[in-house]
Amino acid sequence: MTKSVGIVLVSHSAELAAGLKVMLAQIGSDSVPVAAAGGTTEGEVGTSYELVTEAIARADHGAGVVILPDLGSSVLTARTALQDHPRADISVIDAPFVEGAVAAVVTAASGGDLDAVIAATQEARHVPKF
Repeated sequence: MTKSVGIVLVSHSAELAAGLKVMLAQIGSDSVPVAAAGGTTEGEVGTSYELVTEAIARADHGAGVVILPDLGSSVLTARTALQDHPRADISVIDAPFVEGAVAAVVTAASGGDLDAVIAATQEARHVPKF
C-alpha cells in the first residue's frame, strides 16, 4: 500500500481543528493521516508548539506532511516548529483553512505525492465560492 501525505490542522481553537478533522474523514479517506493541533495545552484559545510538533509526528507516515494553519500565531508556531526541526518533506501552506484542507485530503486520498498535495492546497486560495 502506498503511503499517504499527512495533513496537520493548526488552529487557535481545539474545537475548530477537531471539527474540520471529522469533516475531512467523512469526505476523505482513512488512508490519509490527519492530525489536529488546536488550542493550547491548557485547553485555552491559542496555539501550542508542543501540540503542533506532536501532530506532525502523528501525521507523518513517510510521504511528507502539509501543515495548514488558520491565522496569526498558528502560522508563527508552525513555522517555529519547522525551523527547530527542519525537513524538506514538511511544508506550512498559505491557503484557506477549510478549503485548503479539503483540497489536500482529496488529493492525498487519490494518491497525490507531496508536490501535488501542496499545489492543490495552494490552488484552493483561488477557487471562488460563487
